[in-house]
Amino acid sequence: MGVRLMVVDDHRLLAEALASALKLRGHRVLAAAAPSAGAAELVVSRAPEVCLLGTAAPARPGAFDPVVRIKKERPQVAVVVLGPVPSPRGIAAAFAAGASGYVRNDERIEGVERAMMKARAGESAVSPQLLQQAFEELLHPAAQPDDEGARLLELLTPREVEVLMRVADGEDTRLIAAGMEIAPSTARTHVQRVLMKLEVGSRLEAAALAARTGLLDRAAGGRAARAATGAGSAPGLGLGLEPDDPPPPPPPLSE
Repeated sequence: MGVRLMVVDDHRLLAEALASALKLRGHRVLAAAAPSAGAAELVVSRAPEVCLLGTAAPARPGAFDPVVRIKKERPQVAVVVLGPVPSPRGIAAAFAAGASGYVRNDERIEGVERAMMKARAGESAVSPQLLQQAFEELLHPAAQPDDEGARLLELLTPREVEVLMRVADGEDTRLIAAGMEIAPSTARTHVQRVLMKLEVGSRLEAAALAARTGLLDRAAGGRAARAATGAGSAPGLGLGLEPDDPPPPPPPLSE
């Protein structure tokens, strides 16, 4: 019997991709929505059996506030968090907020489906492997943890970061070009450079990698900080073109 569910993630492309995959497997998806900031209100109004709540930063303060409200107003809704491999505190915070499960956001669709079914049945949905990884980190913390999101962010120019953020929001080439006030051919070039630098083969893979590593949250935080200090005046990230940004194809067009 299919699960009546909602998929909520800050990145619409990921939410819609997961929702489509679950529909094909016979589940009833009431909504696939972004951003997760409005998740609680949406879930409370629709009252699904299960809510899949995506987060790229489980350790961020307030990350699980939507879970607290959902469980307070709709205690019958089972919330399963989809996120990166968290610290032990991240897992603890999710369950303390009332989540019924925690699943890695690079898990296969079968694993997500199993977690949904267990959560609906009132069971805790967290894999033994994930618990083992969390406790390994707790017992043997890395002296200098590898911050993959920061490493990837350094590979991209500010303009490419904006392109990646738009890709994650589900914008096609036409919308990217219009939003950044550049030619569609230039937008395509930026997208191809992003895929090449991230070493992925598709826009969906790029969005998934960025979400899994927290790259987009870092980029959004940096953009907010620059806006608060009034740095720059160019569109998008508030910075001009970087020296390694691809030039627009002839005839020359102003960006």
